[in-house]
Amino acid sequence: MLHKVLEIRNLTATAYVLRIERKKVSFKAGQCFNLGLKNSGVNREYSIYSGENDSCLEFLVKEIKEGIVSPSLRQVTLGEEINLHGPYGSFVIDPIKIKQVKFYFICTGTGIAPFHSFIRSHPNLDYQIINGIRSLNERYDYDEYHPLKITTCISREKWAGFHGRLTAYLPEIPIDTKSIFYICGNQKMIQEAYVILRKKKVSGNHIFTEAFF
Repeated sequence: MLHKVLEIRNLTATAYVLRIERKKVSFKAGQCFNLGLKNSGVNREYSIYSGENDSCLEFLVKEIKEGIVSPSLRQVTLGEEINLHGPYGSFVIDPIKIKQVKFYFICTGTGIAPFHSFIRSHPNLDYQIINGIRSLNERYDYDEYHPLKITTCISREKWAGFHGRLTAYLPEIPIDTKSIFYICGNQKMIQEAYVILRKKKVSGNHIFTEAFF
């Protein structure tokens, strides 16, 4: 399906938010879509960044220099049409659980995208984000989160907060094993965070993962 590009909002030299028309597309927060240039035959998978009730579709994109899709999408002219296929995936929230438990969202880099969608879609969600990034400028759209509900771990810059990887921070904090944990980011972080949570007696049934390669 073809959708017009409405805005390209640059966040950093390597990250941007792509906004396209929604048309009649329906999805669940946390799902993903395949995006690509019109008639290119090449698509890449991106998690939805916007909320279920937003008027447009948004995607948080990390530009890969050697990539085919992410640099090309950034250069698209406003009003130009791109390919959209989906949604796909089951990295979603059980609506019954929203009023029952607290959610922990553990992520690195653009892995925060599905959690942004969760929070926009469910304003009453009881959540805590633990976000691992390399530098301060990777705090994407932090003004949209409650400041007490997001913890940042920065690995390559010293600052007033936690300096180091989130997998070094996670073992230090108390964990309510009744909470539900969603982990999104690179595969190595996911594996390490999963092991840490299991050592803290969190049931495997309370841990959900989505890998960004």
